[in-house]
Amino acid sequence: MLTLRPNCECCDKDLPPQAQDVMICTFECTFCADCAENVFGGTCPNCGGDFARRPIRPAKLLTKYPASSERVLGKGEACLKRRDAA
Repeated sequence: MLTLRPNCECCDKDLPPQAQDVMICTFECTFCADCAENVFGGTCPNCGGDFARRPIRPAKLLTKYPASSERVLGKGEACLKRRDAA
């Protein structure tokens, strides 16, 4: 089951479970659509794979299967610059 991480690993933007601008790779690295495309050019910086839009978990199932609250942040130079600029 997808962990539904709560933030973009690059810019740290909040990405709630119902957000439609969330991209994930096959290992569930999680980025906002802006970072996935404009920072990484559609290629995951962690595994080199491509991105797909993260599916929306139906609201009625979020109680039984809640989204993760653990924030993950990348340490790459592009992400550090992006967070500093925010």
